[in-house]
Amino acid sequence: MLQPLLIYKNPILHISLSLFLAFILTVFKIPVLFLYGIHTYIHPDSLGRSNGVRAAIRRPGSSNTGSGLDGYQPLSSKTSAELKKKNKSKEKVDFDENNAQIFRLKLDEGHLKSRLYIDQYCIAFTISFIALSCLLLHNYLHVSADSGFLESGVFVPILLTIWALAVWVLLLGKITSERSASRRSEKQLSLALGVLGFFVGLLIFPEGVSFVLDFNFVPLNGFARLFVATLMGCLAGFIFIPATKGARSFWIGTDQLRCNLPMITCGWFGRMILYANNILIIFVALIWVSPLAEIFVNTNYNRSMRAASMSEFGNAVKLVGNLGLLQSNFSDFRRWCLLVSSLLQIVALRSNLQMYLNEALLSWYQRLHASKVPDLDYSRAKVFLHNHYLCLVALQFLATPVLVLLFLGLSQIDGGYFENFPWLCSLLPCSALHKEVALFMAWWLDFLWAILSSVILLLHRHCILYVS
Repeated sequence: MLQPLLIYKNPILHISLSLFLAFILTVFKIPVLFLYGIHTYIHPDSLGRSNGVRAAIRRPGSSNTGSGLDGYQPLSSKTSAELKKKNKSKEKVDFDENNAQIFRLKLDEGHLKSRLYIDQYCIAFTISFIALSCLLLHNYLHVSADSGFLESGVFVPILLTIWALAVWVLLLGKITSERSASRRSEKQLSLALGVLGFFVGLLIFPEGVSFVLDFNFVPLNGFARLFVATLMGCLAGFIFIPATKGARSFWIGTDQLRCNLPMITCGWFGRMILYANNILIIFVALIWVSPLAEIFVNTNYNRSMRAASMSEFGNAVKLVGNLGLLQSNFSDFRRWCLLVSSLLQIVALRSNLQMYLNEALLSWYQRLHASKVPDLDYSRAKVFLHNHYLCLVALQFLATPVLVLLFLGLSQIDGGYFENFPWLCSLLPCSALHKEVALFMAWWLDFLWAILSSVILLLHRHCILYVS
């Protein structure tokens, strides 16, 4: 009885861990708990009653009677009575200041349940967490590639990772085409970048590209190259809108507008996270470029090369050539940097989400002080949409770091295991699951985010784009 358990202990461990984590994440509602405490904003709705104003978006289960403001924190320094007195004293001004107020509240489970895409967010969060945990367990078990197909248990993390990747790609395609979640121009640019990414994928795998990118690409046949190029194009199109929102969140959170409003910008810790995240993503994107990667590698000159360098260039080249890491250590260093940048991006997710909601608050401030009789219809619609699509934006911000971690974990699995999946190779090109291609896809996502967010920030810096 114990003999089968000892033989198949690895798959039993993986399956047990998966079921346990699924139970814990579902029962304790960890995905929803991850968004607890974020401040959102609502406009009041003036009913013309004697009891003042009530919230336009009320907490689920609240009574329709009364003011409906329990739990809401007004951001106006004046009370409702003062505002009504001021309205009476200025009857000539056709503007109701009750409608100019805005209220802030902390999100809880009741609020999040009413948001669009909350179920998809919980499913994607749960599947990704389970897949990453199984990949980590497989790395901890140190199973050799000589183990059998079932005995090694490697099929569990591989299948879970492929499932998680498929869920994220389908979700990103769905939310990118969501009608009111982004502008039409952003959707058109996403499509253009997707086509560009597809053609880049077709051209990037010939052997001549190795002098630009430090990847040892495996030879891909026609169908495999088409599959990888299609995946690269899809990711390029899907990442554009999240990168745009991330750049705007960084712009607002670090107070590049110089508005000096503490309720809109991040605190010192949040700003430090945003700066560190942005810098590390750019650094990781650059260290796979071959000319820059050579700076960090110890070239280990032999005596003849050292003598030539000494006679031609002097001691400087000799010193630089012997500094840096060994090639194997540098490869591990780059993977660790990719891992840390993804984890830091997840840590910065709450700050980015808060700045996304604060963008609606900034719009309210801008419209309120734009004229003597402000038109708040735009800010009212913006506040509503930012509330409505909160979980959709959470999926967009979470997609890039999670996909990077999934591809990075897949790249750490020995390529010999994929030969045990003949049925999978009949559906997908097995070479596309190879270590180097999976690692390249992880870098490709980081590279896209770094380039797109940097371009958007540059356009904001030169006042070509602005936050409104």
